[in-house]
Formats: sequence, structure tokens, C-alpha cells
Amino acid sequence: MALPSPFVYWAQDKSNIFLKIDLKDAKNSDINIDAQSILFSALGTGAQGTKEYSFSLQFFDKVNPDQKSINIKDSSVNIRLVKEKPAWWSRVLSTPQKPSWLKIDFDKWQSEEDLEEKVNDVRDDYPDIYNMLQKNELGYLKEDFKEVYLVLYNFLMLCGFTYVFFVMVNIAIKSALQINRELEVWSINTHFCHMMCILHMFQCLEIMHPIFGYVKGGPFFPMMQIGGRLLILFGNLQFQPKLQKMPVTTYLFLVWTINDIIRYSYYIVNRADSTRVFIKKYLLPPLKWLRYSAWIILYPFGFTCEAVIIFRNMIYLHSNPRGSITMPNKYNFTFDYLTFLRIYLLLFMTPGMYVLMKHMYNRRLRKLGGKEQFDKIDPFKWKVN
Repeated sequence: MALPSPFVYWAQDKSNIFLKIDLKDAKNSDINIDAQSILFSALGTGAQGTKEYSFSLQFFDKVNPDQKSINIKDSSVNIRLVKEKPAWWSRVLSTPQKPSWLKIDFDKWQSEEDLEEKVNDVRDDYPDIYNMLQKNELGYLKEDFKEVYLVLYNFLMLCGFTYVFFVMVNIAIKSALQINRELEVWSINTHFCHMMCILHMFQCLEIMHPIFGYVKGGPFFPMMQIGGRLLILFGNLQFQPKLQKMPVTTYLFLVWTINDIIRYSYYIVNRADSTRVFIKKYLLPPLKWLRYSAWIILYPFGFTCEAVIIFRNMIYLHSNPRGSITMPNKYNFTFDYLTFLRIYLLLFMTPGMYVLMKHMYNRRLRKLGGKEQFDKIDPFKWKVN
């Protein structure tokens, strides 16, 4: 009966091969190394429990069997072999076929604490070799998955907001030209409201992107902006259906869709291959300018529409209270939704508008250039002509 093989992790620098055998409390180890192969057997605790494990490897090229370092620890067995000819190997085995128990130790490419010699950072020194090894190990690059996911996410969101925008514009044009007198854009805002709710639920993923390291920055500003939109959608428009038929709702949806069409278009183009000269030279600059300039008009108009919707909802709630929890109840807890909206409008929405616009202003300076950042502006030094 063949003995099971332990997990073996390998790494290399230009002169050495490093093997880490995932076997705890290894005993009675038998390690035979020659110029072309290694034969290992030992009793220890591995993936299949405590038993005897064994494996053999035929190397891609020759090693010096006289120059080796073996370190048997409680958690693993570490072996360093010196290559006969200093060079980077494309793989550790003589054949392309790799057993399932043989893995690449990517962490050891960056630092080698157990050995006296420091391993080079293959990601910086030899990126092509590292990418090839990672593809051989995983079948894909981790960065590839992130890029594909972000491009696909941005593309789907762009399609969603573009659909809403063009349908609203088409209906508005037909209504203005009296092609269909019975059709008004705010008469079907209920359909648009459902669409916007779905799109903004997906936008909640943008709060997670910086947390998982998919994009730079933090989750605060996405959470602030998306949270405010969700309150408008679910806490006002869905909560009070009469608000959906108001023209201000149409104006707000147009502002949101225009802003997000520009934003997602810029994200997609910005992640395009740098070798595509047309995209980087002709398409990216105007989109970049729009991304960091259109907010100057869209944000104040959008905040105004949101404030009007909340204010109108407060009028409806004053005449017909809804969504409140009154006493007495078993939790001894009371909540007045009208008071909540008043507090949000005065203490959260107004400061939030200032914070978001300040954030976009500083980003505009970093991306497009400018004189000074918002934080450094001293209003007492302004000159009046």
C-alpha cells in the first residue's frame, strides 16, 4: 500500500530551492537527496492524521547534494537546496505535471525568517516568473479576478443606470412633443423607483470593496453617500408612494443617473489596458474631467431634490403619522419617524452635504490639479475686490 504524501510547499531564489514539508512532530525521518531528486519519509501528523508519510521529487535541474540545510521543527520540516547553476527555474519538477500535494509557498518569496539568507522578492525582481508560477498554481492570477470582477460590476451598473436614464429621457421627449399626451415621465416613476432600489442595493457592494482591498480608500464616503440614497428610496419614496409621482423625484433620478453614468464610465475606461493609446489618450481625459467636475452642478441640485422629498414626506407624515412606535409596548421604547426625519435633515444631511462636497473638491485637486486643498483654505484671508 502506497504511503500518503504530505503537503509540500516550495519556493526559490536565484541560487536556492526551499521546501517546506507540512508535517508536525516529524520522527524517524529519512531524507535522501541527490543531484536530480529527493526522497523523503517520516512519521508525523499531516493532512491525514498521524501516520507515516512519503514523497519523491525529480528536480527541474541539478542541485548540489553536498550543500543542503535541513531544519526539523515541531510544525514542519524545512529544507534548503543549492542549485548547481544559479538560475530561475520555471518549475520545480522535471515534468509539467504537478501532484496535488505540491504547492507554491508564495509567502516565502518575500521573506525567509527560518533561514539565514534572505530570499529575493520575486514579485518585484521577476514579475513575469512570479505571474507564470501563480498561474501554474492557481490557474489564474488573483489580480486578474479582482480586475475582471470590478470591470464586470462597473459595466453592469453602467448598463442599469443608462437604461433608466434613456427611458426617462425618451418619455420626457414624447411627452413634451405631445406624441403621447397620456404619458408623463413622473407617471411611471413607480417603475423607475423599483429599478433604482435594485441598483442601489447592488451599490452596497461598493462599501465592501475598500474593506476587501479591491479599491483604494475607505468605506466611510461610499457608506455615507449610498446610505443617504437608500434613505430617500426606502424611507421616503417607497414609504410614501405619493412622492413617486412628483416631478422632483424625476429630477432627482436624472441627477443620480447622470452622475453614475459618468462615474462608472470613468471607472471602466480607467481600468483599461495602458497599451490602448486611444482610450488612455483621447477617451480617458474628458471622462476624468467630467468625473471630477460634473459634481459641482449635480451634487447641489441632487441634495436640493433630496431635501424637498424629505420635506414633502414630513408634511404627509404630519397629517397622517406612519412608521412610528408609540407607548405603551413591551419594550418600553418609542420612535417617531417624523422627528427622525427632522433630525436627519438638520443634523445629518446638511453636514453630510458639506463633507461629501469637500471630499470631492479635494479629490478634484488631486486628480486635475489646483491651488490648494479645502482643508488649507482660510476664509478670513479671502480678498474682496
